[in-house]
Amino acid sequence: MRAERDPKAEDAPATGRRSAPAAERPAAAGHAGEDDAADGRAASASRREYRIAELAEAVGLPVRTLRYYQERKLLPPPRRSGRIGLYSEEHLARLRVIGGLLERGHTLEGIRELLSAWEQGRDIRSVLGIERAVTGPWSHEEPVTMSYADLCALFPGQVTRERLEAVAAAGLLEVDGDRITHWSRRHLEATAAFVRAGVPVEEVLAAGIELRRRLDEMAALFVRLASQYVVGGPAGRDPDGLVETIARLRPGAQVTVEAGFAAAMDRQVRAEIDRVLGSIATNTD
Repeated sequence: MRAERDPKAEDAPATGRRSAPAAERPAAAGHAGEDDAADGRAASASRREYRIAELAEAVGLPVRTLRYYQERKLLPPPRRSGRIGLYSEEHLARLRVIGGLLERGHTLEGIRELLSAWEQGRDIRSVLGIERAVTGPWSHEEPVTMSYADLCALFPGQVTRERLEAVAAAGLLEVDGDRITHWSRRHLEATAAFVRAGVPVEEVLAAGIELRRRLDEMAALFVRLASQYVVGGPAGRDPDGLVETIARLRPGAQVTVEAGFAAAMDRQVRAEIDRVLGSIATNTD
């Protein structure tokens, strides 16, 4: 994607540093002069600089986005040559890091903090290793995409456009024209099973929305504990050890939730059986 040119971008014709043509260079004085010239050309190539429009084009972003990153302290200021701002390969590398982090769901503020840690002397590989350990996918659900007609066939007589929009607003589906994507094939099949068993689809959807809310609360609790006592504790001062600690904690958090839910289901099923049996005994008397 070509970058749009900012109307305020510098109009100077030169961009990167380039070696002068051979005809313009003074004659080399023997092999030593030729070697020096070759070294100079190699160094010049490795220190290529970009005007802002060229940098934007190199990373596929609008110029205004790069200016916004500078305002947010995500991108260091360029080297000034008169009125021209010149950006280095380091700027290009940083923009690529920012793009990768955005694709993985980071906010700009979170990225700014990561880059700040980098600038303060922490190895960026350690920072990104921690980031990968924390933000790697916790589930491996298979999304499923279908047409509106297919969804109607799966839930006969219970799908309307209005209901679909409400479900999409709750984050349980993504709707793109006539294409509907559910985040989990297993979850969708479980929903269909409940509906086939006689549970109204509105009740199933309401339960799904409430479950999502409560799971968000539980996840927030685990994240707060890990942030306060692990990342902010002694382990946080050892990046490699922190990555290993987080890797060990991830399955523990999932097992805790799964085991807790299974135990809760046992309690609730027993309580419901006792209630039903008590009701039958009362009616018999």
